[in-house]
Amino acid sequence: MTTTSPFIAFHPSFVHALPKGHRFPMLKYDLLPQQLLYEQVVEKDDFFQPACLPLDYLKGVHEDAYWKRFIMLSLDKKEIQRIGFPQNKEIVNRELRIAQGTLTAAEVALKKTGLGFNIAGGTHHAGKDFGEGFCMLNDQAIAAYYLLEKQGLNKILIVDLDVHQGDGTADIFEKEDRVFTLSVHGENNFPFEKRASDLDVGLADDISGDEYLCTLDKTLNRLFDTVEPEFVFFQSGTDVLQTDTMGRLKLDKEACRQRDQLVFNYCKDYHLPVQVSMGGGYSKQIRNIVDAHCNTFKEGIGCLFG
Repeated sequence: MTTTSPFIAFHPSFVHALPKGHRFPMLKYDLLPQQLLYEQVVEKDDFFQPACLPLDYLKGVHEDAYWKRFIMLSLDKKEIQRIGFPQNKEIVNRELRIAQGTLTAAEVALKKTGLGFNIAGGTHHAGKDFGEGFCMLNDQAIAAYYLLEKQGLNKILIVDLDVHQGDGTADIFEKEDRVFTLSVHGENNFPFEKRASDLDVGLADDISGDEYLCTLDKTLNRLFDTVEPEFVFFQSGTDVLQTDTMGRLKLDKEACRQRDQLVFNYCKDYHLPVQVSMGGGYSKQIRNIVDAHCNTFKEGIGCLFG
C-alpha cells in the first residue's frame, strides 16, 4: 500500500492578506515546511503546491447559496464576524487551495503512498451553510465526499483531535452513514453550541496527558473494530498543548506526540491509508506549535514508512 515517501500539500503564504492581529498563528504555515526540511524529516520533492479546487467539488458538502456567497465575497457582516477573517480574494483562493491539497493528498494516500499530509487544513468549523472560527470550507469533509462519490469508498472514519469540537464536520455528515465522525475535544471550549458527531468525547479542563491518552486509546480501539473504515482522516490540532492560549488542556509535547503515535499505529495495524491536516495551534511561543506539528510528521512517516 505504501511507498517510502509522504505526499505533502504546501501553500503560498497569505499572512499579508490578514489584519495584523490575525497574523501570528498563521506563521506556522510558513515555518513548518522549513523546519521539516531543516530536520531532514522530508525532502523538497515530497511537497506539492495545489491549485484551486474546482467549484463543482463543493456541491454535496456545502450548500450552494453559502459557498457562492463566499466565493463572490458577498457574505453578510454576521457571517464575516462568525468566521473571524475579512473577505478578500486571496483568502478565498487559499481556502480553495487548502481543500484541493487535502483532496489530492487523500487520493494519493489511497492509491499510492498510504499517507498524505496538508501543511494547513483541518477547517472543521465550516458546516453545510456556515463558516466559523477561521474556517470557511471544510477541507477534510470535501475530500471525504470525493472519496465516497468518485473513488467508490463505502466507509470513512474522521478522527478529529483538535481541542475544539468539529461542529462543522458533524453538521455536514449528520445524515451520512458512510462517514463516521469522532471528535475528542475540550467540553467547555469553543464552539459553545456543539453539534452531535457520531461520537463526541468531551474532556474536562486541565486533563492530564496520561488520562487523555488512556481515553483516546480506549476510544480508538473500539472504533477501529466497530466502524471498519476503509480510509482515515486525522485532524491533528496542536491546541491540546498546555502552552496553548485557547486550549485548557494539560498535554505537553511528549503527550501530544504519543497522541499522534496512537492514531498512526492504529492505521498501520488495520492497514488503512490516512490523510492528515494540521488544525489549530495558538501557543504564544511559535516554536511550541511548530515542534508539535513536526512531531506529527515524524510519527506518521516513522510508523507507516519506518
